[in-house]
Amino acid sequence: MPRVLRIINRFNLGGPTYNAAYLSKYMAPEFETLLVGGANDETEENSEFIVRNLGLEPLSIPEMKRPISLKDDLTAYYKLRKIIRDFKPDIVHTHAAKAGALGRRAAHYLKVPVIVHTFHGHVFDAYFGSMQSTFYQQLERRLAKMSTKIIAISENQKYDLVHKYRICPEEKVEIIPLGFDLGRFNENIDIKRIAFRKKYQIEEDEIAIGIVGRIVPIKNHAMFLKSIALLKEKTQRNIRVFVVGDGELINEVVANTTELGLDYTFFDANYKKASITFTSWIKDIDEVNAGMDIIALTSLNEGTPVSLIEAQASNKPIVTTDVGGIANVVIPNKTAFLCESGNHEQFADYLLQLVDNDQLRIDMGIEGWDFVREKFHYQRLVNDMKNFYNRLLV
Repeated sequence: MPRVLRIINRFNLGGPTYNAAYLSKYMAPEFETLLVGGANDETEENSEFIVRNLGLEPLSIPEMKRPISLKDDLTAYYKLRKIIRDFKPDIVHTHAAKAGALGRRAAHYLKVPVIVHTFHGHVFDAYFGSMQSTFYQQLERRLAKMSTKIIAISENQKYDLVHKYRICPEEKVEIIPLGFDLGRFNENIDIKRIAFRKKYQIEEDEIAIGIVGRIVPIKNHAMFLKSIALLKEKTQRNIRVFVVGDGELINEVVANTTELGLDYTFFDANYKKASITFTSWIKDIDEVNAGMDIIALTSLNEGTPVSLIEAQASNKPIVTTDVGGIANVVIPNKTAFLCESGNHEQFADYLLQLVDNDQLRIDMGIEGWDFVREKFHYQRLVNDMKNFYNRLLV
């Protein structure tokens, strides 16, 4: 039985953790997998429950942290080398940037037969200044030479890696979209909707708009709030907005809300309804989506945004920026309106169309489930990966 060492940056709430977990669990019995992860950032929700709920016990490397640290990164690198020596994998498969940098170097040093890396997005757009972005591009080009294959999770991402940033030649890249357990998002939606809206005091005539994700610069919550302020000027409908998540910019985003003249509240023991509710992290996103009428995303860059896949599984229409691989995750103008990045006026206009037209919301939501069930279910991911690994091991 071939052995796979799967290395992920950290167990935070999002697509990489879910996919590393599903692949670690469901590649058996054809493949034996050892899952290794780094330390969570203090501003992120720890999501080890995702892997533990599947009966997995991952190895932890506390020194493999999000920030660059010569001391910690070197310690993590040597720990990975020891794990490789002990486990003797046939394949080392890394997920995301830090794991990819340390894991591929260790695997290459120890001459592991197959080295694979999945880009769950990339850091070449909107994360850093031009000098840092150039540094990371050069680093990824060197790491690509150590890799047997690179996995892109969308057509757009493959284009970026091959043509826009020239990370590696086209023949080295395999496209394998992400996969998720989406069934719960399409089950008992009406019951979940009633419970969520009662909990957050949402009236039947109020249109609920949700944005789900880390409150960090790349998610561009400032644009979202500007769009909401403009939307409130244009519509006569009652709207409620829910910011689901937390992160390093939470105080700044709250300050932006005040500057825009929007009333807000936090969900706590003293909760009183307001235009904007900051809920912090909620694990049961299927319940959140059931309670919403529209799901929004204003990111500056994305790979395969889980929130949009889950929104479509919940039959919710979407307004999103058209960045990264988003156009490959939705059906433009059928399940989602795609907006130019940074254009809050266009974003507000798309929201307005959905807020003011009840039938349009229903029509755009109804096609989502069939689309994501076929394209993004975890069993498809597992089957694709098994076939991919077997080709590499021949």
